[in-house]
Amino acid sequence: MRIACLGGGPAGIYFAISMKLRDPSHEIHVFERNRSGDTFGWGVVFSDQTLANLQANDPVSAATIADSFAHWDDIDVTVGGSTVTSSGHGFIGIGRKRLLQILQARAAQLGVVTHFEAQFDADLSPYADFDLIVAADGVNSMIRAANADKFEVDIETRRNTFSWLGTTKLFDAFAFIFEQTEHGWIWAHAYRFDATHSTFIVECAPETWRGLGLDTMEQAESIALCEKIFARHLDGHRLISNATHLRGSAAWINFRRVICRQWSFDNVVLLGDAAHTAHFSIGSGTKLALEDAIKLAQVLDRPGIIGREELAAALAEYQAERHVEVLKIQNSARNSTEWFETIDRYLGFDLPQFAYSLMTRSQRVSHENLRLRDRTWLEGLERWFWAGNEGRNTPVQPMFTPYALRGLTLPNRVVVPAMLTYSADPDGYATDFHNVHYGARALGGAGLVVTELLAVSPEGRATPACPGLWHEGQTERWAAINAFAHQHSAAKTCAQIGHSGARAACRVPGEGVGYDVPLAEPWTTVSASALPWRQGGLVPRALAQGEMAGIVQQFIAATERAHRAGFDMLELQAGHGSLLSSFITPVMNRRDDAFGGSLENRMRFPLQVVAAVRAAWPADKPLAVRLSANDWVGEEGVTPAEAVVIARLLGEAGVDIVDVSAGETAPEARPVYGRMFQTPFADQIRNEARIPTIAVGNIADADQVNSILTAGRADLVALGRTHLFDPVWTLRAAVAAGHEAQTVPLPYVTGHAMAQRAAQAPAAVRA
Repeated sequence: MRIACLGGGPAGIYFAISMKLRDPSHEIHVFERNRSGDTFGWGVVFSDQTLANLQANDPVSAATIADSFAHWDDIDVTVGGSTVTSSGHGFIGIGRKRLLQILQARAAQLGVVTHFEAQFDADLSPYADFDLIVAADGVNSMIRAANADKFEVDIETRRNTFSWLGTTKLFDAFAFIFEQTEHGWIWAHAYRFDATHSTFIVECAPETWRGLGLDTMEQAESIALCEKIFARHLDGHRLISNATHLRGSAAWINFRRVICRQWSFDNVVLLGDAAHTAHFSIGSGTKLALEDAIKLAQVLDRPGIIGREELAAALAEYQAERHVEVLKIQNSARNSTEWFETIDRYLGFDLPQFAYSLMTRSQRVSHENLRLRDRTWLEGLERWFWAGNEGRNTPVQPMFTPYALRGLTLPNRVVVPAMLTYSADPDGYATDFHNVHYGARALGGAGLVVTELLAVSPEGRATPACPGLWHEGQTERWAAINAFAHQHSAAKTCAQIGHSGARAACRVPGEGVGYDVPLAEPWTTVSASALPWRQGGLVPRALAQGEMAGIVQQFIAATERAHRAGFDMLELQAGHGSLLSSFITPVMNRRDDAFGGSLENRMRFPLQVVAAVRAAWPADKPLAVRLSANDWVGEEGVTPAEAVVIARLLGEAGVDIVDVSAGETAPEARPVYGRMFQTPFADQIRNEARIPTIAVGNIADADQVNSILTAGRADLVALGRTHLFDPVWTLRAAVAAGHEAQTVPLPYVTGHAMAQRAAQAPAAVRA
């Protein structure tokens, strides 16, 4: 096969090496615009797994690369003059120039022809006699740009600016250094990559960049300013650029996230940064490029690639496999990028928590992963997390720490959230099912158990099998459930009250009936506007202004009944298309009166309800609100940024904590699912609106719970389906954590003790 590689960076050169190793008869030409030895950037970071992949592919070059690595285990997080150090992270780095020298020498040894100072552009006609054209021309690929429609290119320019510099100051750890200026925070990502130099990437928000005048300075001036800002960390060493040809602010760039939905057409294929990029803050760009090169060589080495059809199949296989790995890295990189773009949320944290938040920002590193890396450091952080633990010698996982709201103290941070059970009798009364269901979950060890939606009126029920709190007889049923929970467990109970609005008067799901299917003979439903919740759904009547006072009174009456029933906490359902939600979200609220249009107007009625409920609810008991923080319909609906404003208004009205969910307000919503997929909304509201939050949404294990809490992303964590499957999930988690202070119902103590002994026994004994 005759192959042209356009671009002589690590991706193109390593692909040439990989092809020659598989078949020396391949004729491979690498075309590189720069001279031999020219390079931009400083050091690159690898993982142990990447090195293992290189060793399996080409032991010769891998051995030379390994001999050139700088190794370090520590991460230093420095804010101002204070530093936190965590160990056991196992980084390896190498200078980009040294890496290219090794690969160029290996390629020449194998017979690859490299053409330096060979200018090329988007015109591929000069390479018409090649069987394959590999576009490895980097993030600014001209070939990709000229064929954007064929590659289905999606490029996003991120907001922060950065400058990739070097220094002769040798850092013994991977250092994150944050300094505050009069125009905002600026920080450095610094790490040693050889015996004489370190990478020193300076990053800041665009407001800080402009405020400091970096947007108008020549490169030498901006470097001098950075030296001044980071002087106490550089110990007299200078900052160096190897891109001195760049003029003025061009030395500062914005990261460009590149996604291509197609990686090839005809006999042209993208490789490395030309096909995809990953933010420098997770150090995986070169890793992805080299592993791309290996995979592309593998699929092209298959027998029978003799024509365009076979070549197309091989290139499709290359994309299919590599796309999965790239997507994982890009998702992690997105999390990391967004953390640095919203860093003002976290710089007010105590330094130990700030460092933890930084280290877990990509979600690739979890709580227990940090325990494996540096147990001593993590256990110290767990002691710090336990407020008021003076004299405590044993660390406690954050999920088992108490949490106080007003006069209520929860024994731990685990929440059983509101989940509809469709098990009430036709009059809205709780049944024996509810006795067992909620009793079991209280006995299971969770700190807070929230009821399903208790309707404030018969018309507010989602289905005829949904319970309510509009009658004193219903109060008595819930009082019995609460009495059981309080007598036999340490769990606290919370009533979620609300009105289903446009989602009311539906059939009970199950036995072939889906969700939100209207009753054959529905009762009259009301919502903010006369819009069905979904296509084919009931069309509600727009709630008239004169009816609002009556609805408020229904909420007040339900609130008073919740207190008499013995609930410790109250939550208002203002999300998921309910009546209050329909006023908040513009996708359901099309009113042209004082209760529609602007956010101030849309919040008017919900805030009236909140104020009335807060006044009726005892002052020492906390009040929560369930909120859909993202309609997932773009700027036309509630966005996370608007949810922050909503949360502030709720807090000012007396709400103590926001239960942050999302969606279920518009059928055209396009949610982005994944593990912990709604936690970022809880994080944003907590740390921008400065109000406590409950995180929900595909949270499944204790490791995730501890990560969310320790990183300051939420104050409580709710696990719904997990508790449907396993009512004693918290007790199991306590056993696994060795948490002996967990409250266990007296009748279950002996079983719990047996479980503890089994967990503590050596693996061989358990087997």
